Amino acid sequence: MAVFTPLTETQVASFLERFDVGTLRALEGVPSGTENSTFFVTTDRDRFVLTLFEQGESDELPFFVALLDYLAEHRLPVPGPVHDRDGVALQRLAERPALLFPRLPGRHPEAPTLAQCHALGDALGRMHKVSQRFEGQRPNPRDLHWLASAQHKVMSYLAADDQRLMGDEIDAYQVAFGDASPLPQGAIHGDLFRDNTLFDGDRLGGIIDFYNGCTGDLLFDLAIVVNDWASDAGGHLDRERYTALLAAYQARRPLTDTERELWPMMLRMTALRYWLSRLLVVYVDPPAHDLTPKDPGEYRRLLLTRLAHGAPPLPAPVSPS
Repeated sequence: MAVFTPLTETQVASFLERFDVGTLRALEGVPSGTENSTFFVTTDRDRFVLTLFEQGESDELPFFVALLDYLAEHRLPVPGPVHDRDGVALQRLAERPALLFPRLPGRHPEAPTLAQCHALGDALGRMHKVSQRFEGQRPNPRDLHWLASAQHKVMSYLAADDQRLMGDEIDAYQVAFGDASPLPQGAIHGDLFRDNTLFDGDRLGGIIDFYNGCTGDLLFDLAIVVNDWASDAGGHLDRERYTALLAAYQARRPLTDTERELWPMMLRMTALRYWLSRLLVVYVDPPAHDLTPKDPGEYRRLLLTRLAHGAPPLPAPVSPS
């Protein structure tokens, strides 16, 4: 379960009085997620999602609120947080930071269709185009500097071949990205897997869970998406999904020459990012709650596939719409 802090209807009814959202009709705990307590809240006027933040740095939450407000103002499909009667979004409930969001329509796609890949690529391209002007700043907590320092925490748990693989890869990234021109930067989602989107059929209902959001390379964000959305069970890239997503993205934000050159390397680096972070959860820093860690081997296999087969050609850039 992902309700780590139970709430009563009385608590939530009182909490809702701070907002102009109506009176409570139903409260339901959401049995998914790994870090925070989440509830579906229904009032006599609308449906909402209530999140209690169980861990992490609470002083970073204003960044997420400001980013979601900014993206919602630019008509991106994100859940802009609900502000109370005094114009404040970030609240406290049950001695924890709390945010109330509109509940967006749809479900997580398990096997993305080409139309869903196109819709996601279009939305991400739009998001990256406007996020370059977002003034908030939060350093990427999982960038190349983190990879280089965190690898040492897991080396003793790896076989010799995997130790060499991880070390050699990080050395290669440092050379490639250190010698390259700076990549375009902006606010990124940082974890845009399929389960952080909602689709109603082929229509994108929303992009959710921005709590890995930060300031970073836009290409980093795009590579995370492609590795998840366009890969099959063996880690191979599906050409049709790959092309649908990237063509739609580039119609909104064409990649620079440097980004195109570094694209295969970025796919490898973001694969290793998840291999390493999942290893850390298994061996070094288990989750605070009784949850089953995700399989690190999935992203090790994906990394090996990227090394063996590279990346398909990128779609040709087009004039942005």
